Amino acid sequence: MRTILIIGAGRSASSLIQYLLNKSEKENLHLVIADLSLALAQKKTNNHHNATPIALDIYDEHQRKDAIQKAAIVVSMLPAHLHIEVAKDCIIYKKHLVTASYISDAMDELDVAAKENNLIFMNEIGLDPGVDHMSAMKVIDEIKEKGGKMILFESFCGGLVAPESDNNLWNYKFTWAPRNVVLAGQGGAAKFIQEGTYKYIPYCNLFRRTEFLDVEGYGRFEGYSNRDSLKYRSVYGLDDVLTLYRGTIRKVGFSKAWNMFVQLGMTDDSYVMENSETMSYRNFVNSFLPYHPTDSVEIKTRLILKIDQDDIMWDKLLELDLFNHHKIVGIKNATPAQILEKILSDSWTLQPDDKDMIVMYHKFGYEIDGETKQIDSKMVCIGEDQMYTAMAKTVGLPVAMATLLILNGKIKTTGVQRPILKEVYQPILKELEEYGVIFKEQEMAYLGYNPDKNFS
Repeated sequence: MRTILIIGAGRSASSLIQYLLNKSEKENLHLVIADLSLALAQKKTNNHHNATPIALDIYDEHQRKDAIQKAAIVVSMLPAHLHIEVAKDCIIYKKHLVTASYISDAMDELDVAAKENNLIFMNEIGLDPGVDHMSAMKVIDEIKEKGGKMILFESFCGGLVAPESDNNLWNYKFTWAPRNVVLAGQGGAAKFIQEGTYKYIPYCNLFRRTEFLDVEGYGRFEGYSNRDSLKYRSVYGLDDVLTLYRGTIRKVGFSKAWNMFVQLGMTDDSYVMENSETMSYRNFVNSFLPYHPTDSVEIKTRLILKIDQDDIMWDKLLELDLFNHHKIVGIKNATPAQILEKILSDSWTLQPDDKDMIVMYHKFGYEIDGETKQIDSKMVCIGEDQMYTAMAKTVGLPVAMATLLILNGKIKTTGVQRPILKEVYQPILKELEEYGVIFKEQEMAYLGYNPDKNFS
């Protein structure tokens, strides 16, 4: 039996584990599911005879090295900052490694050692990053192979609530790490290039600069800019592209409403609020408002945000029960962002019968034979239930498929890498279609720069 060590049995690991267990007889696989919580590892194995759950503390060097040494390949589904110790052990024991996380500087530094040991360290092979890389490179390579020159690439992705479970005014629920949602866009200005001009959007304006996207059968969405759209310019071979923009998808109206929290200061994670443990939701809101001897918290909120009582923005705030003086934060030494996350989790947690949805949208503009053309590529994936969510499917399945391809010698390129080569993306995209992850490509009139207009 070929042993696959999977470290981390969280939500995104569900589809990954199920896929490999379903292949275990034919492929002669045995899965070791390792997690700090033995109960969680046991739950994910579902008593399968080709799976062994173990308790593993990633900080216990002896435990970690013992488990890695026994494996044929290692899959790390840990938080990104914990991959590096696993990766170093994989170098020592000459084991291939697969993660869904962005390549960190520390991981990148292992590239030479991985190549010297003939090892494949496949990273960014989840959803975003991952499915976005593969689906983008497929079209970019096809355009270049027929002699086209890329002039525009825009890419959007969002984890959302499925239409049948969309029952709040925000048209949103948490389908992945809530903290990441609250902190989205912080840490510097969003930067991208548009028609050859570098553009920057400071955090204070990020959620007021959106682009509309229409997806057949699912309606209209909006996209706001990711923090750094330029970091994949060279990776994708788009150094000369005139427009490069990557963004996050939400339903229309979300960004404008979220901007209220930004303007009030509720998304700040840089300082601790006094007496947060005993603070009520109402007092939390009031702490960001000016003092007034007679005006209520509600009136002060509407005045500072410049919204009327009959504005849908006000209804969105009321729906979150923000002004309740009975609800207590209950978190010691909490930052505003942590308190906001707690409040939103009351309303935005997926219920047992809820389903999530992933939407991805690419735009490719290119020149060929003197003509300017555009291809739009769209993908919508709906989750099955709370275990096999769309997020778990689109993150876990590519990880599982890459793991098996590496184990079977189908992926040969060594070193620290991401899935931008044909040997990786072609078989994985093809197999993903069997699981409902299907990109629909449409060639259309180019909607980018119009040379008859004079603007920059």
